[in-house]
Amino acid sequence: MHRIALTLTLATCLGFPLHAASQQERTGRLERVMADRQVRVCIWPDYYGISYRNPKTQVLSGIDIDMAEALGKDLGASVVFVDSSFARLIDDISADRCDVAMFAVGITPQRQKKLRFTSPHLASDIYAIASKTNRRIKQWDDIDKPGSVVAVAKGTLHEPVMRNKLKAAELLVLDTPFAREQEVQAGRADVFMTDYPYIQRFLANAQWARLVSPPSTYHVTSYAYAMQPGDDDWHARLERFVSDIKRDGRLMSAARRHKLDPIVAP
Repeated sequence: MHRIALTLTLATCLGFPLHAASQQERTGRLERVMADRQVRVCIWPDYYGISYRNPKTQVLSGIDIDMAEALGKDLGASVVFVDSSFARLIDDISADRCDVAMFAVGITPQRQKKLRFTSPHLASDIYAIASKTNRRIKQWDDIDKPGSVVAVAKGTLHEPVMRNKLKAAELLVLDTPFAREQEVQAGRADVFMTDYPYIQRFLANAQWARLVSPPSTYHVTSYAYAMQPGDDDWHARLERFVSDIKRDGRLMSAARRHKLDPIVAP
């Protein structure tokens, strides 16, 4: 009885109507999405081929923009895109700023502690980008050597992977992807680590850069859609969506459109 009274008091103090507080507890996310006819989708708008916002036109494009629109259509709901990033992902999901994150979120042990994932729809290995003028890094095996500096963006899957894998090189963790690129271009870092989707646009636009590929599989990560833990109905609906887009060809069609078909997960 005291616990119920405390809950009601807190709801009143925070400015929530009592019926709204209790309704929020009873209503699942799927019910709310269907009732509001709106689904909020977190994206990282700098992820070329995945969820990229053109700085000139402000138009969004990419495989997960297409898939988010497909999800909205399947749910009969409009899509509201919410800007996020890998560094803010867990906070944004936990704070209920969006219903699902759809920007090729890598499934990592660290994220699985805080997030729930769908089955994967993409999978990518790790690649390195070096400057064409860099004489230290000629091939992949040159990266993890004394004196080498490897840059990664904070919050990306590359941070924990490279922290674990590097034995001799120095790891440089930077706040943004742009910062890691600047460090390599300026010669303060030898390479930065990224994935298959990102290199598609980057190499086409950065004349100073060159790709360094692993000679064999290095560390393939599966990408999926992420949400808050719990809420089995919402998770089941998103699982069904992923299964549907694989079966009916919508995923592969979008992947080919954005030149990502080599990394579509089975």
